[in-house]
Amino acid sequence: MRKQEEIKEDNIITIIPEYGRQKLLGYAESFRELAELFEEERVEIPTEDKDRQEYLWQKKLHESRGLLADHLKEMAHIMSDVAGEAYRYRPVGERKYKQVAHYLKDAGILLKNFMILENEDGHLTLSLMMKPQTQENVTTEDVGSLISAAMNIRLHMSGQAPLFMTREWNTYYFQEEPSFHVLTGFAKATKETEKISGDNYSFCETEQGKMAAILSDGMGSGEKACEESGKVIEMMERLMEAGFRKEAAIQIINGALAAGEQEQNMSTLDICELNLYTGACEFTKIGAACTYIKREHLVDRLSARNLPLGVFQQIEPETIYRQLQDGDYIIMLSDGVLDALEQGIGEEILPELIGKISHTNPGEIARQILNYCLHQSKGKIRDDMTVLVIGIWCYDWEYDKMG
Repeated sequence: MRKQEEIKEDNIITIIPEYGRQKLLGYAESFRELAELFEEERVEIPTEDKDRQEYLWQKKLHESRGLLADHLKEMAHIMSDVAGEAYRYRPVGERKYKQVAHYLKDAGILLKNFMILENEDGHLTLSLMMKPQTQENVTTEDVGSLISAAMNIRLHMSGQAPLFMTREWNTYYFQEEPSFHVLTGFAKATKETEKISGDNYSFCETEQGKMAAILSDGMGSGEKACEESGKVIEMMERLMEAGFRKEAAIQIINGALAAGEQEQNMSTLDICELNLYTGACEFTKIGAACTYIKREHLVDRLSARNLPLGVFQQIEPETIYRQLQDGDYIIMLSDGVLDALEQGIGEEILPELIGKISHTNPGEIARQILNYCLHQSKGKIRDDMTVLVIGIWCYDWEYDKMG
């Protein structure tokens, strides 16, 4: 986390100074006004055939302007969100302050300042100004373990933290670890006539305390399909990491594919976004195969009926919400897996198979599902096959957030 400029007002600490906040809000309003300008122009339907070519060109231009307007509005939204970020300051009791200082001093670290900050979601960030007493290298990870023990709370360093403490006084930020943790696994098989799979996937952290699994199946197979699905995965990752809302990111990617000059530039998109603090999960599907949630022997099948990316200029993603629990498994598939089952007894048996799996390792679960499908298709791989599995575990730590 970047160093904060602090303004205390009714126990609230803003992330940026008031002057900077007002500038961001001003920029956001300018982007919104620009978006409105791009949206004002309308395309008239021609009355004569000779105007047909002009109409198609104007329609293409209008769609591009609309896509740019959507980009501008999303940038305005991100700026407004950043300008509104705030943490609530929670005072540290004298007893707790001395306890943490004592733990650190025994490890050769001096403590000068200590604050507990709580964001709008109720998650904690600890801000400590410290320096080592000796010239020995002290890792920030070790310091985080000491503070976790003193505070009785699981903490980890913020993403931008240095590996080692500096010799001078510096402020370090430690964030509350989520209650839920995940372990992932996968299994893949490439179409028998190809050397490279047209499926691509990614596991990534989209923001603090949120992780996403993204799976895309490019149209067809081979190198071209791999390139298309790979671009979809990369764009989705970059946009979500940059702060774009998932729905806006999907529309941007779809618009880019639909506006392409190449024919049939289509890919499926399957997103599972998990809040590791609460266990709430959002499944967003665009032309994707079913997803399964395994809870012991019970299996919940999630499906959607819509077309892949790149077919129409505007799409309607289908989002399904589920509350996950300790011990649940999420199983995501590409179309090739279900196509293989159609060669045998059919995909309707898949939930029963998943429910009977006794493995606890996500990689082993993925391999067992893939092997079963290969057996059903008698070893013939007619399409690329990918199985992603996410296992979810909960660590229940009780602590006093006020310290």
